[in-house]
Amino acid sequence: MGDVVAFPRRPAPEPDRPTREPLWRELVGQVLRARRTDRGETQRAVADRAGISVQYLSEIERGRKEPSSEMLAAVGGALDLQLVDLTRAVGRRLISTAGRPAGPVALAA
Repeated sequence: MGDVVAFPRRPAPEPDRPTREPLWRELVGQVLRARRTDRGETQRAVADRAGISVQYLSEIERGRKEPSSEMLAAVGGALDLQLVDLTRAVGRRLISTAGRPAGPVALAA
């Protein structure tokens, strides 16, 4: 066996330093994961219905990949979630995360 390597801890945000705004892809991943787990489904089942790999679905859910609209439609369809509903859910998370929008908010599907 090799040596055990400790992962560095992320520092806590400083009180006077604002936290970064979440990325769209991160919020999309959160919404998709929440929908999948609420339905009690595995990544394998959803990935199979969407026609993508489990690894790619995992990367989408973790906000690591910026999926195309075709991929979002495929994964959303596998979860009985239309793009407009996905967009609304992500918009609500964005607003709730930020507290209030910094400027005008316009979401298009």
